[in-house]
Amino acid sequence: TAQKSAAGGARAAFKKGGTVTAANASTLSDGAAALVLMSRRKAEALGAPVLATIKGYADAEQAPAWFTTAPSAAIPRAVAHAGLQLSEVDYFEINEAFSVVAVANNQLLGLPADKVNVYGGAVALGHPIGCSGARILVTLIHVLRQRNGRYGVAGICNGGGGASAIVIERRET
Repeated sequence: TAQKSAAGGARAAFKKGGTVTAANASTLSDGAAALVLMSRRKAEALGAPVLATIKGYADAEQAPAWFTTAPSAAIPRAVAHAGLQLSEVDYFEINEAFSVVAVANNQLLGLPADKVNVYGGAVALGHPIGCSGARILVTLIHVLRQRNGRYGVAGICNGGGGASAIVIERRET
């Protein structure tokens, strides 16, 4: 039988004595998000509003067993690609299949908790498989708009030890 954890008596999900439980893992959920990516020239020609501009991006990898912390390798690379410092980023969205993902990456990168997943992450909102990247990017755009931020970073682990990150800048038009 599965061993009970300290999290409200929830049973460990993957191994006896493990720390991942239903209480700290995201649920699989339905979700939808839409993104339209085009050049500024095309957006202007169509009269389409530009909500954000991509400033940088990066991928990173490490041993598959450490997939949960892979965003901590991709995020600094993306920020450097954008010509920025981590301290210049206003808000972060880090996808979290498990709550430990955001916590561990915050610690590794020295990110203040009040700048990460400010409306809740996948543990609170759900984890729409196949839509998670779009969901965190759309959320980040709205966080920047609603909180008057300029730069935001979205990071996500890809499984197998990989991660991707993107840096965006909020636009008004």
